[in-house]
Amino acid sequence: MRFLLITCIGLLLFNCEDKQTSKKKNPTVIKDSLTKVKLQNAAKIKQQSEYPRLTDANAMEFFLEYDKEHKENKVSIVTDFGNIDILLYDKTKFHRANFIFLTKQKYFDYTQFYRVVNNFVIQGGNSDGYDIAKRRKKIGRYLLPPDTKRGYTHKRGAISMPSGEIENAYKLASPYQFFIVQKKDGAYHLDGEYTVFGEVIKGMDVVDKIAAVDTDEGDWPLKTVFIKTVKIID
Repeated sequence: MRFLLITCIGLLLFNCEDKQTSKKKNPTVIKDSLTKVKLQNAAKIKQQSEYPRLTDANAMEFFLEYDKEHKENKVSIVTDFGNIDILLYDKTKFHRANFIFLTKQKYFDYTQFYRVVNNFVIQGGNSDGYDIAKRRKKIGRYLLPPDTKRGYTHKRGAISMPSGEIENAYKLASPYQFFIVQKKDGAYHLDGEYTVFGEVIKGMDVVDKIAAVDTDEGDWPLKTVFIKTVKIID
């Protein structure tokens, strides 16, 4: 009888201790869970607010700040014909920052060289695909002002930014597109009209191969010339 009584008291004390231990652990578990949720929410908010949808009103301020944190200035355009390595000029910082931003957003993946004029230019960054239109909508609709007085010219291998699709008196640039001068003696008549923001440092033979493809009357290649991706290089 005495043994039974002692055993019962022991069990009661054990249960009480266990409940107290549980009470001590639960607040910590709850706190940790809440902290985890807060961090996850904060990460989502940061991700959403880090890159706002760009417009003509906020694009310049955005790229001014983006330029300070993202100093990469070399990229490689990967195609079925080979790679085209580009040096982006630091002096044309808005156009360089824009190109690096779009590269990091994977915008250029499976866009096309959609305009090819042999002995003149190859133009890329666009496509007739619905996915590309969706990417543009997500990033935003904006134009960049020209930056043509840095001393850069439309020499062979220059990468430049065409004007927006909508005619505008100030030659505002279409940020999603670019062209590379393939003409052997340059295309200097374009100087002052469009912003040269980089040059080919390797792969002009690839540019020449693309320039030689067959096209229709609108200069669109008969066989699609995909830009598989644009990647940052050292």
